[in-house]
Amino acid sequence: MESKNFAYTVEVSDARIRDILDSAEIFEEVNTIPPRTSLTFSNGFYVNCTAVFIDIRGSSKLTKTHNRPVIGKLYRSYISECVAIMNASPNCKEVFISGDCVSGIFDSTYKHQIVSAFDTAGQLSTLIELLNFRLSNKGYKPIVCGIGIAYGRALMMKAGASGSGVNDVVWIGDVVNEAAHLCHEGNRGSNKCVQVSKSVYTNLTDEYKGFCSAHTIFDDSNYETDIHSVSMREYFEEEKKRAETLSALLNSFFSNKTYPTGANSLGLLAAGLMNPPKK
Repeated sequence: MESKNFAYTVEVSDARIRDILDSAEIFEEVNTIPPRTSLTFSNGFYVNCTAVFIDIRGSSKLTKTHNRPVIGKLYRSYISECVAIMNASPNCKEVFISGDCVSGIFDSTYKHQIVSAFDTAGQLSTLIELLNFRLSNKGYKPIVCGIGIAYGRALMMKAGASGSGVNDVVWIGDVVNEAAHLCHEGNRGSNKCVQVSKSVYTNLTDEYKGFCSAHTIFDDSNYETDIHSVSMREYFEEEKKRAETLSALLNSFFSNKTYPTGANSLGLLAAGLMNPPKK
């Protein structure tokens, strides 16, 4: 949120606090995520949703291995495409960026919408493979990311200083906290990339359940997976083959010491070169 720099006085602040605490706020139970325009400073909605979080492991150490321009390009490309993947889902209603963490809130009235959010987690995982491939082509070190996904009930409400123009939609509930905590454990130690809550696993198809294995975090029974997008992986593998073929061709060309003119490494061009006139 952009600051508007309004003057602050304790008297007005105290009045706002009392108004909020004394108000008869209505928090309505709904089945689907309503549009932002439905929110005011005196209402809110309890909804079923799936939260997906992704962030970079050891991001604070990137400054030791990359200079500032490289870090800027790395973060921009990473955040750009994480947002693009989440935003492409018709069920994704909110996307948030906080440092190197990108998160999305997905409408989850039906089971197939939870499965769709799980697909998004797989796309994000495959995206990091593609990004690391491009980073390696530039001689940059790869990044490691963790992904967390959880399903549950959350309160959607508008928060900020009324009248200041500084406000945003916030999501409050265990589902958001759980997804964030699971994300923090993804790809940490021997953990797999995508950490899945039991509530998400229960609503997956049998096929998708087969991709997951039981895993315990914080004394809770959860699941984990290294699921990936098949179509994205196919594209990625084709790009790798194309790069390997080009690299082999260039290596073969430059390692060949036999030149058509038999003169030097300038090849045929050497036959047409003339010595500069003497002065």
